[in-house]
Amino acid sequence: MAPTVIRDLSDTSGYWAAIWTMCPMPDVHVICDAPVGCFNLVGTAVPDYTDAVPHIENLTPATMTEQEVGGKGTADKVKWTYDNLALTGALDNKHVIVVSTAESEMIGSDHSSLVKQLGVGTKFYYSNSLAEDEWAGRDRVLIWLWDEYGAQQRATVAHKPRSVNIIGPTYGCFNAPSELEEMKRMIEGAGGTVNIVFPYATTLADMHQLAAADVTVVLYKEFGMGLAEQLGKPILTTPYGMKDSNAFVRALGTLLGTSVQAEAFIANEKKTTLQAVWDLWRGPQGDWFSTLDVGIVAGLGLAEGLERFLGEELGMKIAFATARPRRPGDYDNEATRQHIHKKAPSFLFGSMNERIYLREAGSRFTNYIPASFPGPAVRRAVGTPYSGFRGCVILMQEIVNRLYDGLLNFLPVDGAYAAARSNGAPPAATTGQSGNLRWSNEAREMLDAELQKLPYLPRISASRQLQMAIEGIARQQGATEVTAELVNAGLAANRG
Repeated sequence: MAPTVIRDLSDTSGYWAAIWTMCPMPDVHVICDAPVGCFNLVGTAVPDYTDAVPHIENLTPATMTEQEVGGKGTADKVKWTYDNLALTGALDNKHVIVVSTAESEMIGSDHSSLVKQLGVGTKFYYSNSLAEDEWAGRDRVLIWLWDEYGAQQRATVAHKPRSVNIIGPTYGCFNAPSELEEMKRMIEGAGGTVNIVFPYATTLADMHQLAAADVTVVLYKEFGMGLAEQLGKPILTTPYGMKDSNAFVRALGTLLGTSVQAEAFIANEKKTTLQAVWDLWRGPQGDWFSTLDVGIVAGLGLAEGLERFLGEELGMKIAFATARPRRPGDYDNEATRQHIHKKAPSFLFGSMNERIYLREAGSRFTNYIPASFPGPAVRRAVGTPYSGFRGCVILMQEIVNRLYDGLLNFLPVDGAYAAARSNGAPPAATTGQSGNLRWSNEAREMLDAELQKLPYLPRISASRQLQMAIEGIARQQGATEVTAELVNAGLAANRG
């Protein structure tokens, strides 16, 4: 049996999950038991190209070398790193956490005993980098943080009526600032107040205050549910689309006892935020959606949400929808690649991996929209959510504008046309009438097969464009009938 080849990894490891979850909190300092290179990769490159965080100041590597790997062990380097940071004052008023990495785990380093010799409160976290992906890793580290820093103080926390926790936004989460802002807006619109946003906008010292809220909202279905269940409060997840958003606000109003305010908020959203969706749907653009197919590769919550909103509410055809982590039946990266190569959809929501597959397939007519990492796609603005009521407008606006852009590909404005206009004469490519030559059955079938590969909307314009190009070649060769050979020549010239 042939081995399974893993193509283009989409997910990171439990180590990255730990770093991206711990380091947003300003009262934490992480010492990673790692060579310097691992610090550079995680601490600089990835957040820089996604979250626009040029440097994570509260992350320091223990500078592991060949000596430690060869048998000496890494304890001395971790202690040396801690002592030097302490001398500079970098650890003042910080919770210090030593985190294992793939390199340290391979040689069996375990610093559970060592941290007791360091400053009071220093803890060791085993990231399980070699065996755990980022989704399981983020979920586990959130629970670990609660167990170590929050649960013991739970009984001392005073209840805050009508308050709501938001769990999930961390470094390396696609569109986190915008999704967070929309959830805060919807919580307040439903009559609640935001208690703790963990870990993105709080401190580790305040983590115990999670126990004060009435409701927990999990921002990303792919992780965070474990901590939410530990808190023992009713749980809601981020809504996508109009129906889900209505249901979310109503459910929150019921849980908080603010149903009247929640209904008033929904009514106002229909008159204001969602007006753009209604206007676009009533216009000529509304006829397009049922003609379009879409591929989706995104985090679990977003993938499911886009599938419902785009497929069920807007009537787009779902070519495929793959979540991260994958659900049973979801494509792996190679299956996604093969689908795109065979027939690229009109729209593709995904990561840089899927964008590369489009380029490989030579697809010029698919509209790619960023929806997940990896890939350089900065999403720091707070006004472009895909979730909630505003997300409905953003997504619909994005799709319609991409359709307009796509139509420009078929306007007869290329270099030859522009040059001919400047000379006051029609371009050579249009001097002969198209459609007057006979086509063999084989030639016509080849052209039809090529057109079937294109999204529906540009197909009519592309049909005319390709037919003109092929018949132009036929006339140049003095042919009186378009043959399969001429179609191949025309298609090759078009792809070039």
